[in-house]
Amino acid sequence: MAVGSYEPGHARRLEPKLLTVLREGVSAGQLGRDVVAGLVVGVVALPLAIAFAIASGVKPEQGLYTAIVAGFLISALGGSRVQIGGPTGAFIVLVYDIVQRHGVDGLAIATLMAGVLLVVMGLVRLGTIIQFVPFPVTVGFTAGIALVIAVSQVRDLLGLQMAEVPADFVAKLAAYARHLHTWNPWALAVGGGTALVMALWSRVTHRVPSPLVALIAATLAVTLLDLPVDTIGTRFGGVPDTLPRPALPVVEWADLRELASPAIAIALLAAIESLLSAVVADGMLETRHRPNMELVAQGFANVASPLFGGIPATGAIARTATNVRSGGRTPIAGIVHAVTLLGILLFFADQAAAIPIPALAGILLVVAWNMSERHHFAHLLRSPRSDVAVLLVTFALTVFVDLTAALQVGVVLAALLFMRRMAELSESRYVTDMLSEAEDPEDPLALSRRTVPRGVEVFEVRGAFFFGAAARFREALEQVDRQPKVLILRLRHVLAIDATGLRAVALLLDECRRKGTALVLSGVHAQPLAALERSGLLERIGAENALPDIDSALARAAELLRPAAANPGDDEADARAAS
Repeated sequence: MAVGSYEPGHARRLEPKLLTVLREGVSAGQLGRDVVAGLVVGVVALPLAIAFAIASGVKPEQGLYTAIVAGFLISALGGSRVQIGGPTGAFIVLVYDIVQRHGVDGLAIATLMAGVLLVVMGLVRLGTIIQFVPFPVTVGFTAGIALVIAVSQVRDLLGLQMAEVPADFVAKLAAYARHLHTWNPWALAVGGGTALVMALWSRVTHRVPSPLVALIAATLAVTLLDLPVDTIGTRFGGVPDTLPRPALPVVEWADLRELASPAIAIALLAAIESLLSAVVADGMLETRHRPNMELVAQGFANVASPLFGGIPATGAIARTATNVRSGGRTPIAGIVHAVTLLGILLFFADQAAAIPIPALAGILLVVAWNMSERHHFAHLLRSPRSDVAVLLVTFALTVFVDLTAALQVGVVLAALLFMRRMAELSESRYVTDMLSEAEDPEDPLALSRRTVPRGVEVFEVRGAFFFGAAARFREALEQVDRQPKVLILRLRHVLAIDATGLRAVALLLDECRRKGTALVLSGVHAQPLAALERSGLLERIGAENALPDIDSALARAAELLRPAAANPGDDEADARAAS
């Protein structure tokens, strides 16, 4: 996943880009280009919003409500100059599953909860969340979503006579097989023709959006030839010609508990999709978006959308790219896009009722193909086995379980594998008697270039000293087969230590005290030193026993040996060269 650079010094600002643009001023020429871009994107968004709604298991007008209300708020409040918001294909699988399990009211509650969570995420500066979602996870669930979307369109593409389509992937395939004999060749012709027009229209021109051309052609063909296929009017009874009045869904405590997990999934998906879209736009325009403000805007949009009967919304990569290519450079284009859709709803709702359902299925097939990440998927299969495992697990969970589980398990699995890699990179070595193996002879700070007094042992840790490496540290300590009078713990290559690492040091200190061994730290960096001080370990070890380098640590060890050397029963404190 590409990660863009954010606006230096301003990425944390919670100011909508619209205010910035208005303060800077917009020329008449740019205003005209923004209006044209908004009209184009509004026309492109019309069939997509309807198709995404129907595929999500809700009414077609709910997709339009989402594109109008959420699209307006995302552009007016967002942290990107050109972001276009609305329903997207990424949400189809998740929304369909929520509707099947909890109904439309449950979806509204989950979306509201997700909106609040997104606002909080923006306010606490989590706008860089996209950097912490591993690439195999995003490719896995995106490819899985694409497959599920494509399979979910089989009924409408073939015109199968089915009352309902099961939510489960395998059950869906079985149901298709049972009803395959009811297929309608006219539906296949309309859906396949729509997909073909979309695929080929770009060779003719890019000025007129291919979804609009394909949709008008299919609608005219069905209407003029009176083809026996379902339309929005025959299946849903048409599209209302006005926005509904805002209303709160009925909320009960049991609903909140059950919908917490879907709400988190909606929020995560909205955050990832919108921030990725903003990054893509930054790459096209060499601009810098404000990620935290973008999350806040996404939150308000997802709070408002269900109040007007809408569904979850996020930044739409394809529509945002269309906006940029059409000349849009300010949030005004996104606002015009929402107003355009509102105008279509108010004045052309009757015409929308004639749109053929198979045509929308054809459009979604093209959408699924474009979002399938097939090239990235094939490339990742040649990656390290752990990344392949994350990819395939996320993909399989998206297809066979649900997107909520895929996101959660994918991120957790990737984090666990990352911690395992970090633990493998961390080393804990007993170096006093293994200098030829343990150290680089060219290193000017190598222990082999120094004299280690008798009765002193040196133990070195390399890499992050965290819970994943603590067990390796304890195992390596067992190599010390004789109890020294002074044990030097060398930490010059440890840049970070966590609570488990501190616990390992505390246990080592306790053991040293039981056996009469002095513990000396060498080369402690800033973060480990601060952690030792906050935990009280530095005071227990003694600030005089935490030295900046190996030479001062060896000198301190020699000081600690002198009282022991004065006792007749002790070993001689003669020096031995380490080699």
